[in-house]
Amino acid sequence: MTPTTPASQALSFDTAAALYAANRPSYPPALFDAVEELAGRALAGARVADVGAGTGLATARLVEHGARVVAVEPGAGMAAEFRRALPGVPLVLGDGNRLPLASGSADFVTYAQSWHWTDPQRSVPEALRVLRPGGALALWWNDSDVTVPWIADQDARVRGLFGVDVRETDPLVRFRRLTTELDFGTRQVAWSRSVPLDRHLANLASHSAFLMLGEQGTAEFLAAERALLTAVFPDGTVEERYVVSLGVARR
Repeated sequence: MTPTTPASQALSFDTAAALYAANRPSYPPALFDAVEELAGRALAGARVADVGAGTGLATARLVEHGARVVAVEPGAGMAAEFRRALPGVPLVLGDGNRLPLASGSADFVTYAQSWHWTDPQRSVPEALRVLRPGGALALWWNDSDVTVPWIADQDARVRGLFGVDVRETDPLVRFRRLTTELDFGTRQVAWSRSVPLDRHLANLASHSAFLMLGEQGTAEFLAAERALLTAVFPDGTVEERYVVSLGVARR
């Protein structure tokens, strides 16, 4: 069996790029207000390197806020979906461990749901190299709100399936340890979306743990989830609740 590594897990998204683009949640406007507040500058007009851009969910929001974005994405499949969604945004193939960008070229380096796929000992110095003086490195993650009972129950079933906690443990704590010389701030932003049950299950299936599990195991788990969630949401509409965890380090 080929060992599973962070790099192989990250590239597993290439096999399900369309699924990811269609079903993953985006990010609330309040998140970008918090990014600007912690960075001490506006996104409008700023040069932003969006690393691990995937299909462009965060990139699109950054562009809406007036940022001039260059996206960096390691996976060809995800990059193809990105180009379909955002044909006018520059995109280069690469990853956070060795950014294909000039030194001092960005006002912001952002990682939306992607920094945990990098080697922090390499990705933090690379981001700082690319940032201009006064620039900001911003990381954020959508996490399911496990204070909601049905979400906590589903989270426990997912962890039971894989035998481990599949979520990154305190990534912002690790980030802070590597940026002690920088001004650092965090925020948490709660939000929700209502989606059909099919879309909720497809969102779940687009996560790397399920992509690595394979079709049969994923289908069996999702069938059981469908039965359980139909009892919770008899009208077929699921309210997904999230907490976005944000960390911003300023040079």
